[in-house]
Parts: sequence; C-alpha cells; structure tokens
Amino acid sequence: MSESSSHYVHGTSPDEQRRLSRLNDLLNSTSVAEMALQGGERVLDVGSGLGQLSRAIARAAGPRGRVIGIERSPDQIAEAQRQAAEAGEERLVEFRSGDVLAFPLRNDEWGTFDVVHGRFILEHVPDPLEVVRAMVRAVRPGGRIVLEDDDHDVMRAWPEPEGLRAVWEAYIRSYRIAGNDPDIGRKLPALLHAAGAWPRRSRWIFFGACAGDPDFPAYVDNLAGVVEGARAAMLAGGGVTAGAIDLALASVRSLKARPDSALWYARCWTEGVASG
Repeated sequence: MSESSSHYVHGTSPDEQRRLSRLNDLLNSTSVAEMALQGGERVLDVGSGLGQLSRAIARAAGPRGRVIGIERSPDQIAEAQRQAAEAGEERLVEFRSGDVLAFPLRNDEWGTFDVVHGRFILEHVPDPLEVVRAMVRAVRPGGRIVLEDDDHDVMRAWPEPEGLRAVWEAYIRSYRIAGNDPDIGRKLPALLHAAGAWPRRSRWIFFGACAGDPDFPAYVDNLAGVVEGARAAMLAGGGVTAGAIDLALASVRSLKARPDSALWYARCWTEGVASG
C-alpha cells in the first residue's frame, strides 16, 4: 500500500505491532488450513505485515516451495525480519518492500505464482478491484487467488458491553471517512469475478471464543486494542467522545472476569481460480 492511496486507521505504533503479532497467533493456523497447500507451491503473500503468516505458509509449502511477501511499511518489514531471524527462519520468506497497487515483481515473475494471497488488505485501499486485478495477473493460469477480509458489521459480544455498539459504529464510520470499506468481506466473490477470475469457494472462518477458552482473554484484548488503536480516527470523525470510548473499553475488558461471556466474529474467506 502507498501512503497516498491507502489509510490504515490503527497506525504502526509498538502497541499496534504487539496486537498484530498476537492476532497472528490466533488466526494463522486456520488461514493456512483453509489454503490446503500440498507442498511445492510458489506463493505471493500480498500485504505480508509482520510476516508470521508468510512464514507459516512457507512451512506448509515445504522446502520445494517459495514464498514472497510484499509489504509497504518499513517498520513492519523490519519487525518481520527480526522475528524471522529470532525463529531461525530468516531464509524462509523473501520480504520485498512494495505497494499493493504496484507489485515489486520482475517481468518474468508475473503470471507464475501458484497461489496469490491477501489478508486484511482490501478493506484499507480505495480501489480494491485494482489490487485484485494485480493478484489475478500475478497468478499462473489455473492458479488460485485467496482473499481474506473483514465484514465489520458481524461482530457480536455477550453480554453486550456498555456503549460498545455506538463506539463500534463510530469505528466503522472512521473507515468510510478514510476512503476504506468496512463491508468488503461480503464483496470478495464479486471482486474476483470482476477481476477476471472464477470464484470457487467462500467460507466464514470463525474468530472468537467464550469465557472457558484459554485464548478468550487474548480475543478480548484484541477487540480492546482495535478500539484503542482507532481512537484518534474515531474522534476525528465525530459522533463519539473520548469518554464514550473509555466507557466501552472498560466494559469490553470486564468480559474477561465473567464466566458467561463470549465474543463472536468471523472473517470472510474466498478462493478464485485464474482462467487459462
């Protein structure tokens, strides 16, 4: 993504980096499982962020596979490389600095990938179709394009945290003000079709837990981190006050102390196949 063409409302602060890293821990196994890699695939991961998912994909693709991750943020690339080195996997993924609207690929690399994947990218760009068209162009004939993204309207919590609904609506509104699309998940098959691919499979991948799940506190912390990270964008967009955000955050965090609480969310997952 380029600064002029996209806006990530959460920023790249150290707190946001930590939230994203823990989020990867919660999400990556189900993302990789749904991709159903057989081994030996050549994969392009668009918007690779901290690289944890890219490395998980590379492990699934095995020693005969190859994974290239594209990321625009120097901070994200630096952290991705640090984490890879710390895990002894610095050679597992090739990270390239680049824009999702101008992939940093050589001429002989276009149209060669078995799988091109993007997660939580399309919701942050003003022209998602342009990105999907580039993904379709990068994959070989018969190769797969895998899209994962949010539909923010589906988030539910119980018991309903006080004030969260109004704050969540302000969060969704901040996306629209920034030129982003908080409802992009439901549109993934249509985007693949418009880009010239054949939409083949769509899934909900559940993202949530209840109080008895050992990971439940992490899900609650992630929701609180999402709200906190978008505080400035929500206040700039109007319709919500700092006090209202603080009240909602306290109510969200209180879910961790309740034995009857639950968070319900899901990400939209769609796979298309390139013609040819």
